[in-house]
Amino acid sequence: MIRVVVIVEGATEESFVKGPLAEALWPYNVALNPIILGVPGHKGGNTNYDRVRKDLLRQLKQDVTAYCSTMIDFYGLGHGFPGTPLPPNLSNIQKVERIERAMKVDILDRIPDLRPDVRLIPYLSLHEFEGLLFSDPDALARALKKPTLANRFREVRNSFPTPEDINDGPASAPSKRVEVAYPAYRKVIEGTLAATAVGIHSMRNECAHFRSWLTQLEALRVR
Repeated sequence: MIRVVVIVEGATEESFVKGPLAEALWPYNVALNPIILGVPGHKGGNTNYDRVRKDLLRQLKQDVTAYCSTMIDFYGLGHGFPGTPLPPNLSNIQKVERIERAMKVDILDRIPDLRPDVRLIPYLSLHEFEGLLFSDPDALARALKKPTLANRFREVRNSFPTPEDINDGPASAPSKRVEVAYPAYRKVIEGTLAATAVGIHSMRNECAHFRSWLTQLEALRVR
């Protein structure tokens, strides 16, 4: 099996990577191991780049036979990320791709002998994990056991070119839209149930940046 350590922002992403995403990649002989950002006792929370870089360097050094990736929300991204500040007039995908490329260059400059140019696959979620759930609004509503919310979720989805374009304001980010419609929303438990209901196939079809990441993971080979 090809092993991939995925540095994730929190418990919701950990559950998603460990569950639906890992199941989708298993037939490709890719085994995912999510690790929450930060040291024991100080996990999750602030995603400033110093913390992300420390974890990436640690993982790439600890197991030189494994790949390493990330799943961090672009919404609320912490300070210090290479590639920022972002120039104006970039598309959403261009924004995250710029930062992802810069992260790879930064890590390569620090440990070139450990082949991060090959082994590191940075990924930032547009704009956060819950954006993927709008790939199938009906499935999202069913997973929350609130089928009457399907029309509301569909209206949100149809207001943007793709689920990944649902904007990142403090009151309008994807998770905030779910919480407004369903205040009892529990990110870790119901987020994972919703992701399973929506399905990786729908996410792949609807979300170009997620599809690009998934395609890279599916194509990994033993090196």
